[in-house]
Amino acid sequence: MAEDDIPTTGAVRDKLIRTKERWAEEGRLLTGTHGDPERDRLPPGQTLVKDWPVLDLGVQPDVSHAKFRLRVEGLVENRVALDWDGFMALPQSEMVVDIHCVTQWSRYDNRFAGVKTADLLALARPKPEARFVSMTSYDGYTTNLTLADFAADDVMLVHAWEGRPLERQHGGPVRLVLPKLYFWKSPKWITRIELLAEDRPGFWEVRGYHNRGDPWMEERYG
Repeated sequence: MAEDDIPTTGAVRDKLIRTKERWAEEGRLLTGTHGDPERDRLPPGQTLVKDWPVLDLGVQPDVSHAKFRLRVEGLVENRVALDWDGFMALPQSEMVVDIHCVTQWSRYDNRFAGVKTADLLALARPKPEARFVSMTSYDGYTTNLTLADFAADDVMLVHAWEGRPLERQHGGPVRLVLPKLYFWKSPKWITRIELLAEDRPGFWEVRGYHNRGDPWMEERYG
């Protein structure tokens, strides 16, 4: 998942990937029910936690503020390339949201600070034919979204959680947070955003996971 680090080599990495692929093949955790986000705060099959679980293999990109770069390119009128100071100079916002991981945990009332994707897109100016987004992280992880989901008002590129800089283990210095979809759709350590006319499934989407990932529809697997 995006909550999992994806190292480039190693038997442990391969074992984790195969395990997650097997979950998709077996339909692990599926309850066969649907929820209503207007009525049900906890999506089907989820368990509420108080901590913020970290699922990784011990390899987490070390991206300092000095190294950080964020690019927005593809079908845009204005290609954007930001260093840390440039990113922090964009309009800053806060939100309090629940988050839901496909590995079955949910956590309520997370306070994030960062840049709304809508504000970033206003700078990049998507071309009319742009309909999808492909995102790439510093560890090589990729995932995809519709432009509509990416641009929603409650979606942010966050750099702080609970009033503190976002920790490396949770995707710092900057990660996406898209609260209405499973958290593998919110990549850690984000560095590249590409707008596309056609969809481009990412790392887990080509390995059996759902192309959208709505927790209330229980879209765990494709």
